[in-house]
Amino acid sequence: MIKLDIINEVVNRTGITKTKAEMAVETVFETMKKALSEGDRIELRGFGIFNVRPRKTGIGRNPRTGAEVAIPPGKAVRFKPGKELQTLQ
Repeated sequence: MIKLDIINEVVNRTGITKTKAEMAVETVFETMKKALSEGDRIELRGFGIFNVRPRKTGIGRNPRTGAEVAIPPGKAVRFKPGKELQTLQ
C-alpha cells in the first residue's frame, strides 16, 4: 500500500474531495515526522507506538569489497505494534 492508496481510501470512506483527502493525509504524516524529529513518542491506540531510539555505533562490512566500515551512532525510528495489530490473521 502506498500513500495514494491511503488517500483514495479516505476519499471512498468519507466522500470528501481528493484534494482535501490528500491534504489531510499529508498533514498527518508531516505532524508525525515533526514529532519524531523532536524525539516525541507517537501512540496510536489499537495500532502501535512509534518512538526514536539511539542506534549503536559499530563496525560493518562493505558487501562488495569486504572492507570494514565504521557505522556512526545515530537515531532510528522503531515501531511496536499494538495488541489488535499483533492478532491479525
